[in-house]
Amino acid sequence: MPVQVQGVVARSQGAPVTLETIVVPDPGPGEARVRPLACGVCHTDLHYREGAINDDFPFLLGHEAAGIVESVGPDVTDVAPGDYVILNWRAVCGTCRACLRGRPWYCFSSHNATQKMTLLDGTELSPALGIGAFAEMTLVAAGQCTKVDPAAPPEVAGLLGCGVMAGLGAALNTGNVGRGDTVAVIGCGGVGDAAIAGARLAGARVIVAVDIDDRKLELARKFGATHVVNSRQTDAVEAIREATDGFGADVVIEAIGRPDTYEQAFFARDLAGTVVLVGVPSPDMRLDLPLIEYFGRGGALKSSWYGDCLPSRDFPMLIDLYLQDRLPLQDFVSETIGIGDVEAAFDKMHHGDVLRSVVVFDR
Repeated sequence: MPVQVQGVVARSQGAPVTLETIVVPDPGPGEARVRPLACGVCHTDLHYREGAINDDFPFLLGHEAAGIVESVGPDVTDVAPGDYVILNWRAVCGTCRACLRGRPWYCFSSHNATQKMTLLDGTELSPALGIGAFAEMTLVAAGQCTKVDPAAPPEVAGLLGCGVMAGLGAALNTGNVGRGDTVAVIGCGGVGDAAIAGARLAGARVIVAVDIDDRKLELARKFGATHVVNSRQTDAVEAIREATDGFGADVVIEAIGRPDTYEQAFFARDLAGTVVLVGVPSPDMRLDLPLIEYFGRGGALKSSWYGDCLPSRDFPMLIDLYLQDRLPLQDFVSETIGIGDVEAAFDKMHHGDVLRSVVVFDR
């Protein structure tokens, strides 16, 4: 039967979030009801609250989560009650043109739950990225549940559900960083630091971190940066070239999503180098680059959506690396908070005081 639980709701654009009672239905065909154990506070949640994603208010926020499957629909076989899972927003369909071409990490028809969670008065909620995990229970498509080793704490495991996976994947999957490569990362928040960690994991010999905040640059060193550049004080393009024998980096990852920093990334890459855009721009932003420069430099300009990840492949592998002390996921957790502290966490995020605040639920 439906259950009533507490969840974090954004009712209108820019208004503070509220903790409200929501109704979560029993799972139907292809669905699973999941009890989140921890959920990271991601910048995408703030985008939802600000109306920057769409205007389908009210939103049930939260999407970067790990938890326990509580119940499943009648036809679900891949997960079962009691399974420890990371929630993902790429539940591949298996039948779209990307999946049929053997590229499911580009799935164009990802699954979400069919039924809607609601407020007590019956108002339908829009779950963030089809998940809505700032809640004591949520309803998702069963394919959004990826089983992983339960030895990994949920406040760590859940980070792979969005931001950390985006950064790791930008380096490992989209950028295809290899042994001996030179890499630059512009923007050293959580996603940028994850890209740095991914580049180190891949064996990059030079990793240049660029930011305007010295606090973030110190953290970047912790994740594997070999050089740091404060671009308020130093020309970032010249500094990247200097660190890479005068050539520019093989892979430059832009983790901010701004035209000016993207232009830096474009000119900071080596001939035949790759630029990866993983920072999310706003709809009004435009880019003006000399076409002859793109032709003359060759290489590739790519965008990375969710780190081009395939959750069933990447999540278990990355959790195994964490458990082997080869991937410091725990270092992304700045603080753990309660479900009522999300609005304060948004403020800390805005001021650059945290990499990740993580909501931890009573177990």
